[in-house]
Amino acid sequence: MTGRTAPKAEKPPLYLNGVSAAALVAKRFNPIRYIVPGYIAEGASLLAGAPKIGKSWMALGIALAVAGGRPAFGSIASEYGDVLYLALEDNERRLKKRLLHMNQGNPERLTFMTDWPTMDEGAIDQLEAWVASAERPMLIVVDVLTKVRGAAKNGESAYEADYRALTGLQGLAGRHGLAVVIVHHTRKMEADDPFDSVSGTRGLTGAADSVLVLKRDIGTGPGGRVTLYGRGRDIEEIETALEFNRDNGTWRVVGAAHEVARTCERQTILDCLKNAANPMNARDISDLIGKPYDAIRKTLARMAHAGEVEKSGRGLYTCPIGPIVPDDPFTANAWDIGTLGTADIDQGDYREVQS
Repeated sequence: MTGRTAPKAEKPPLYLNGVSAAALVAKRFNPIRYIVPGYIAEGASLLAGAPKIGKSWMALGIALAVAGGRPAFGSIASEYGDVLYLALEDNERRLKKRLLHMNQGNPERLTFMTDWPTMDEGAIDQLEAWVASAERPMLIVVDVLTKVRGAAKNGESAYEADYRALTGLQGLAGRHGLAVVIVHHTRKMEADDPFDSVSGTRGLTGAADSVLVLKRDIGTGPGGRVTLYGRGRDIEEIETALEFNRDNGTWRVVGAAHEVARTCERQTILDCLKNAANPMNARDISDLIGKPYDAIRKTLARMAHAGEVEKSGRGLYTCPIGPIVPDDPFTANAWDIGTLGTADIDQGDYREVQS
């Protein structure tokens, strides 16, 4: 009949594409790939920290480890493969200076770009092209997020804009089983939860598969202790004490943050006793170093039991003659990274880790 349009075929209900629990359990998936075990898994990882704390040095160190088949953080076996590093706040001269300063080799599998389109201009398509061209694509570093995220859409909330800023990168990582590390900033205002200090809304941390926050410990100035906090869908929650080596621009894992803090606290107490003309009690030390009295009293008791300090009368303590105590791991090499900042500034073979 003329004048009539053919009825549109109805689309099948979406639920027909669902998968039952039994079928899902029977499916076989490739295991999660850990590019840096315990820290960087496949997916989108947000690496945030204050300006000049050393985020870019850390990201570059990880990139060099993966592309060169070397340990990351000085001791952690990493996956080996091709790396694309988007150094969008740097230039080639500065990058060369950093590579020479770090002296970690110059791997052919590490490619730098100092310019890249935004999400609105085809950033993901260009990343897809690199993945297709690489022999063993393993890691992409975006330094920094602000340079690629693009503009917010009309009527879009801040949360929606933040979430959308990471979903393209997360999708890319998921499709290809690689890691994307996105360098970002923290806000100036302190937060009880380090992950709440990430600049922007929770749309960023919600969209990321993992969030890593590099934070200088409260009460320590430049060159003081730094903790790396980590939380994610495929990594265990971590609080790791790190040390920055100014001599070669690299980060090293010292240990679990709470264990290192305990060692440092004991060293601080010993330093007080060494410098004191007379025996000291818990109250004296508490007032001197600004730590809670009860915590100092209990620590002194444990140290006395371990032979690290000696009792000298009721409630008084002295430093034993010739004590053997671990040095504070943050005295020789933990420098203010801000002095390196972005100023204009290659070790043996490491066995390839098979996937």
